Amino acid sequence: MKAKNCLIFGGSGQIGRNLIRKLTKNNYNVTVVTRNIHQKSYIIKTQANVGYIDIVEANIFDENKIRELFKKTDICINLIGILFEKKKGNTFKNIHQLFPSILAKLSKEYDLKHFIHLSALGINEAKDSKYAVSKLNGERDILKSFPLATILRPSVVYSVDDNFTTNFMTLLSRLPFFPLYYNGKTKFAPIHCSDLTDIIYNVISKNIYSNIIECVGPEIMTFKEILQKLLKQINKERFLVPFPLTLAKITATLFEIMPKPILTKDQLTLLKYDNVPSGKYKTNSDIGIPGIRYFDEEVEKYCYMWKEGGQFSTKKYRSIED
Repeated sequence: MKAKNCLIFGGSGQIGRNLIRKLTKNNYNVTVVTRNIHQKSYIIKTQANVGYIDIVEANIFDENKIRELFKKTDICINLIGILFEKKKGNTFKNIHQLFPSILAKLSKEYDLKHFIHLSALGINEAKDSKYAVSKLNGERDILKSFPLATILRPSVVYSVDDNFTTNFMTLLSRLPFFPLYYNGKTKFAPIHCSDLTDIIYNVISKNIYSNIIECVGPEIMTFKEILQKLLKQINKERFLVPFPLTLAKITATLFEIMPKPILTKDQLTLLKYDNVPSGKYKTNSDIGIPGIRYFDEEVEKYCYMWKEGGQFSTKKYRSIED
């Protein structure tokens, strides 16, 4: 069978690295576009055997250079997204709307077999979030330009390389208490990175065309329950304290001064809304690819890095009652 060519944007992140390994092991040639080849190539090139991966440095808004890459690919996958806005044009509108629309237009122009775009779960309801609105507008523009595109909306994605469980375990290991925004009642359906890459691979290999697919793990849990599970994994005892919204907004405003803010006002807004299947679209289970990795089992594989004594820790977890 002739190897198919995949063009990936955002290949250096946790999802991209897992996906590169999955695709190249199954005889797909992969071209990864990065904005800084000197900074990212050493990570990307170790994900596949020589001959299966090519790394190209390009400004993602340089349509002329990107166009050349579309001439020799079959499938385009966009994994690029940001959680907060930065300088130098890294705004929600540019990254989540304008850039994906360019990719969709080129996918249509060069008659690609597939264009897969990674969006986010729960954005329909969060109309007061700049992040959510930019994601929705991006989806609209993609489907307008390339109706055969497949848009994946994952819940929180976690793994040893994430910025979710690892950041929380770091904070929980250092702080004597942890704030519960909206009383910790917001619901999530965390999906492991490997489950998500399995979904992307099956969409490609089985030629699944379904405009929007909500991607979730096998469990639904609240924000408070997630924190409790992480505390148990790292054998820590911490007070989980409900945080007044007014104070939360003030702290988020202060955090935004940081180069990598722990929390922004827009993220605080998003936390109002559950991050679970809406019932309006197909889920990964509906297309025959259910999430099979459970939160506790997966986090246990790497949580020792936050334990006293590391993997040889013998301390037992004792919960602090509210």
